[in-house]
Amino acid sequence: MVNQTYTSDVLVVGGGTGGTAAAIQAARRGAKTILVSEFHWLGGMLTSAGVSAPDGNELEVFQTGLWGAFLQELRQRQPGGLDNNWVSFFSYDPRIGAEIFADWVQELPNLHWISGQVPIEVFRQGDSITGVRFADFAVTAKIILDGTELGDLLVLSEIPYRWGWELQSEWGEPSAPVAFNSFTKRYPVQAPTYVVIMQDFREAMSTTVTEPLVLSAVEVSRSAGVAAAPEILAAPNYNPSQFTGAWDGYGAETFLNYGRLPGGRFMINWPICGNDYGQGVGRLIESDVSRGEFIQESRWHSQNFAHFIQNQLGRRYGLAEKVFPHAPTAFALHPYYRESRRLVGLTTVREQDILPIAGGRVASIYEAIAVGNYANDHHYPGVQFPLQPKSIRWGGRWTGTPFTIPYSSLIPATTDGFLVCEKNISVSHIANGATRLQPVVMGIGQAAGMAAAMCVELNCQPRDLPVRALQTALLEDNRSKVAIIPLFNLPPNHSDWLHWQLYYLNNPQAYPASGDCPCPSWSEYPDSAFGKGLIRESNCFKGIFYRLDQQEYRFTVTAPAAYQGQNWQLVTLRSHIDEQLRAYPHEKLVTLWGHQNHFGNWLLVEHLNGG
Repeated sequence: MVNQTYTSDVLVVGGGTGGTAAAIQAARRGAKTILVSEFHWLGGMLTSAGVSAPDGNELEVFQTGLWGAFLQELRQRQPGGLDNNWVSFFSYDPRIGAEIFADWVQELPNLHWISGQVPIEVFRQGDSITGVRFADFAVTAKIILDGTELGDLLVLSEIPYRWGWELQSEWGEPSAPVAFNSFTKRYPVQAPTYVVIMQDFREAMSTTVTEPLVLSAVEVSRSAGVAAAPEILAAPNYNPSQFTGAWDGYGAETFLNYGRLPGGRFMINWPICGNDYGQGVGRLIESDVSRGEFIQESRWHSQNFAHFIQNQLGRRYGLAEKVFPHAPTAFALHPYYRESRRLVGLTTVREQDILPIAGGRVASIYEAIAVGNYANDHHYPGVQFPLQPKSIRWGGRWTGTPFTIPYSSLIPATTDGFLVCEKNISVSHIANGATRLQPVVMGIGQAAGMAAAMCVELNCQPRDLPVRALQTALLEDNRSKVAIIPLFNLPPNHSDWLHWQLYYLNNPQAYPASGDCPCPSWSEYPDSAFGKGLIRESNCFKGIFYRLDQQEYRFTVTAPAAYQGQNWQLVTLRSHIDEQLRAYPHEKLVTLWGHQNHFGNWLLVEHLNGG
């Protein structure tokens, strides 16, 4: 029974990565906003799903908007920094991520957050969505956003959506299958993962990070003053053969350091004979009961993987304690969903739209409101699915080629008063492998929140909002301005940043295939306060620079003495450092300031001088 009805300008249903960003941006723009979330943490993939080692948009030029602001907050709040593993440049305690989002929401008096609720019914008037009913209250709003993990408002609203594969004949996507087969039937969407956090119970006693991580249970039990971790019990359906070979080719230490978090913890989100779970994944959209069954099985699967890890590597490792706000506290609040129901929108993002143009390093741009740069990545347990490559070497390492998300992919083809702001945008199954990443979804959410607030201001429908007005608002936002044109060599602190963003919006035919705009060289770049802060927090090293390949660099340390003779891979996320590295002479002395990552064996360079 509905006991109360709230009225708002904007209603966001779902407190995941996109929904949280949308609600914050809508409220910051001035709209009266209500955010209703299922879980008591905000942030979704970045927090409550436990994926606190996010991928993509790692280059400084792409660290803009709420995503860039989130990273800056993490740098200030996370003890020990963010260089903790080798899969990501940013790993953190998920509790700190949840704290950041909660703080941002609570500072906004026009944003009302209600947690622990799921949508039950959607109200319509003709072709417009006007409200949503929850267990004991309802909300009516001018613009309603679906930020749920699985696109639940789409089905409640009877808005057309896609689920599963499209054939190559649909849009001519080069990686799409020619015909449906047993594989596409078995895995209609990508496999979710129920993240579990494990703990090294001995690390607090360790004196050096280079100490071997893996000990047997006997060795652990003999270690004076160090208790063995509690036993991880096997869950139903335990089958160790499912996990055999999980770290073959990597070694146990490298496997664990893949998702290492601060404090001797490990994010277990491993695709190779690991805890991706796709058995009967279609149950997620069949009924509440079948969804609950799938979620329970996926958590058991991760518990069994943790049990296998402990059996193989010893009782030094156990389930982490007091991470998530429920019991058992080592398990995320919900699975990490890689794919959702996907809107049938005014425009659909296809594989061709995320691949680099011929001979280039960037995709074409159209109605851009968010940027991504991750390589297309699909997860199907036990199956390697080939996809068209979209990676380049940059800054001494591999990264993905950038692409953009068009505004019209957030708008239903035939329904008003409604936007999507999560993995549920209008995108093909193939392209979803690149658009689903946390920073991209955060950018989508920020754009959707801005669009919703502007629709309220202008008293118009989302389909009638001028795209250029939305783009300008995002570029000029006074708190978290957003890059919507990917440019490798133009950081957001540069004085010409806005000029070139607007120039390529006005002249898309001039957008360079290289992704580099004709701006001044690195020597003319002023260090921002952001950059200076990074340098102040960095360590200084002297040594010899070696060019192994055009975008592969090694550094042999000569000073300080404690690191003398060590060899490091040199990488950077900063455009002017990339330019310097490309030009620096082979086998010459160099002085660097940067951050060491012992687990990836790289030095992240923030500043560089000659020898």
